[in-house]
Amino acid sequence: MKRVSLVYVLALFVLISWNLPLTYAEPYLLTVQQLKAALDKGSQPSQKGFLLIDVRSPDEHQEGFIPGTDFNIDFREIQHRAQELHAALDSHIVVYCQSGHRSNIAAETLMSLGYKHVYNVEGSMNAWEGAGYPIQQPQ
Repeated sequence: MKRVSLVYVLALFVLISWNLPLTYAEPYLLTVQQLKAALDKGSQPSQKGFLLIDVRSPDEHQEGFIPGTDFNIDFREIQHRAQELHAALDSHIVVYCQSGHRSNIAAETLMSLGYKHVYNVEGSMNAWEGAGYPIQQPQ
């Protein structure tokens, strides 16, 4: 009886370990206050230490965006356009949208592509505007 139980437990363990990833990482959360402090260090990726991506639609982006934004890539296109970032997999990437929902999807997509340090801005543009921070208009 013990031998059958041990074989069953080992078989179950093997099946479970084959079907589950060893680790599951979620995007980091960043407040608008933390983002603003980081952006105050500089507007270029080399100065601030991260890429900032607006994952809203191009039409929404045209209505105004967070100063220091490096790219506007619609969240639905991020998987196929990630190579445009020219970013190493260990680069720090911050994404935002209007409320944080679409940017969370984009952040999870980037992580599934192998990017290790992806941050979603909590509340995104709504929180940024609510904090009274400046909005940049396209030129």
